[in-house]
Amino acid sequence: MLSDISIHNFAIIEHLEVTFDEGLTVLTGETGAGKSIIIDAVQLLAGARGSQEFIRHGAKKAELEGMFTIDDEHHPVFEKLSEFGIESEEGSIILRRDLNSNGKTTCRVNGKLVTIAILREIGSQLIDIHGQHDNQELMHEKRHIHLLDQFAGAHLSEAHRNYLDVYHQYTKLKRKLEAASENEQQIAQRIDLYSFQLKEIDNAELVIGEEEELEEEKLKLQHFNRIFERLNTAYESISGDNHALDWVGSAMSDLEDAASIDKSIETHAEVVSSSFYSLQDTAHELKSIIDRMEYDPTRLQIVEDRLALFLSLKRKYGATIEDILIYREKIADELDELLNRDERLGQEQEKFAQLEKDLEVEANELSIIRQESALRLEKSIMKQLKDLHMEKSKFKVSVNRKAVGSYDSNGFDDVVFLISTNLGEPLKPLVKIASGGELSRIMLALKTIFSKHQGITSIIFDEVDTGVSGRVAQAIADKIAMIATHSQVLCISHLPQVAAMADHHLLIKKEVKENRTTTAVTEISDVDRTKELSRMLSGAEITPLTLQHANELLTMADERKTSFRN
Repeated sequence: MLSDISIHNFAIIEHLEVTFDEGLTVLTGETGAGKSIIIDAVQLLAGARGSQEFIRHGAKKAELEGMFTIDDEHHPVFEKLSEFGIESEEGSIILRRDLNSNGKTTCRVNGKLVTIAILREIGSQLIDIHGQHDNQELMHEKRHIHLLDQFAGAHLSEAHRNYLDVYHQYTKLKRKLEAASENEQQIAQRIDLYSFQLKEIDNAELVIGEEEELEEEKLKLQHFNRIFERLNTAYESISGDNHALDWVGSAMSDLEDAASIDKSIETHAEVVSSSFYSLQDTAHELKSIIDRMEYDPTRLQIVEDRLALFLSLKRKYGATIEDILIYREKIADELDELLNRDERLGQEQEKFAQLEKDLEVEANELSIIRQESALRLEKSIMKQLKDLHMEKSKFKVSVNRKAVGSYDSNGFDDVVFLISTNLGEPLKPLVKIASGGELSRIMLALKTIFSKHQGITSIIFDEVDTGVSGRVAQAIADKIAMIATHSQVLCISHLPQVAAMADHHLLIKKEVKENRTTTAVTEISDVDRTKELSRMLSGAEITPLTLQHANELLTMADERKTSFRN
């Protein structure tokens, strides 16, 4: 439920903090006191469109914040929070929205910055706002099937899950078959292209690691003379007359002779002796390398041509030899599919035909449940409409099949709510004929039924009772109170019958402070509540008779609420 709301610099509200409770909370007050402004603030918290006009004159920004507490840990809003990476603590959700004078809007959910779209998705799981001309679900025929499905309950939910399992397989294979039905010329062109590319890659006889080896060989061939000269010079330095090897050999002899007398010199003699033989071995190896070295100008050309081929292939098929070989395997598979497409297409068409039969069975099961549920819903709504003194109305849930072979995620059904509000008139789509007052009562009839199924934590009625009186007013009051037994309900009303049914009564007043108008909210009870009901009854002066009538309304309301909850 919506437990608290804080409003700063919003319209005529300078600063306002309101705490709400469970059950039915009614907001009353004189016209222009700011009742609808509070609902506007809640709507903005739920992601409605905002503008700079909402900012209080002279302020830089308007700040709105609402806290929701949810006891049900399986409530769908928690799945939404998880989807957007938003943490929730102890079942509390805080929505915040700032409207800045520069036109920018800042939205947060539990302290995390979010877009307005995300705020709207989360808000739709928490708040359901209805005004006299704002019955969104009823006025969109596409939503009627979802309302019927909610009413149908768990039986339909299970059938719908089974249907979706088949539907996802069906649509995936359908897209694949449609893609396979390309123009034959395009398929032939793809076969030619893949065949050419495979031949070009295979003719190159690519080996992973060859490119690196050739780059190294190219470097050696390009600097052959330099390497040859350096090796000769090094060999002469070691083995030439009176060069390194001779000097080291002389030092080795001298140290060995000295070590025969002084044992402490043996280690040094061994080191020099080891160096001598190592140098000798190195000299022999250098000589062997030099003797084998032979410059081959054609080899350099071969290496460069091979590397150029690698570069050309990489430009076409991948950044590395590995990437080219991966691409080669990919087009080989695709070419195989194209060359054998007739056989595979036949197999997939057989599979698709079976899936279509399975889909028909599952969709038909959905439709049967919907048709049975539609009859129950019609009876339930007719009872509610009768309670709301629309007993001459007829309500029908039309469940019709779309064109054969036409399926969507809901099956093959089209669902439309039809109504006739006057005796002798034909049934017509609800969205085309219901007047504002009738639509409000129909909405209340539906909400009375759906409130226990939808999982919305807070339902707000904004003057849905405008233009009614007498027994219809009492019937509307009863329905709103009944809805409040399943969800928290906030209701702006001018009807004393509705106000009398409230579990909590908030009085909205305009006050003038320092030549500025602002809005104040106080919860009233007992004597003050009787006075407010008396004012609503008389429209002006409070008299003993209107006070008596107000007390009677409160007494009757307590009795009626007790009967609803038993």
